[in-house]
Amino acid sequence: MELNSLSAIQNYTSAKPATTPAEGTDGAGALLRGAAMDFAATLAHSEQTAQATMMGKADPHALVEALAQTELAVETAVSVRNRVVEAYQEILRMPV
Repeated sequence: MELNSLSAIQNYTSAKPATTPAEGTDGAGALLRGAAMDFAATLAHSEQTAQATMMGKADPHALVEALAQTELAVETAVSVRNRVVEAYQEILRMPV
């Protein structure tokens, strides 16, 4: 066996699969987890602001801002869900 062939085989066996995320990144799962946590935090903040406004402890303007942020977050989540469903349906339509 040639030295180049042996080196190529060793490099091939030590290589990571293409599905393994690069070092220093957490992959798509961490990205989705972070987006879900941000979404939940936005909803929680809006709920806290609404409760504080009902008790007279917060400015109504703050409530309007919190509701606008929540509306934007919900619209974004629905849009992402719709795109995922469309992609799934497109995969189902592919011939096998």
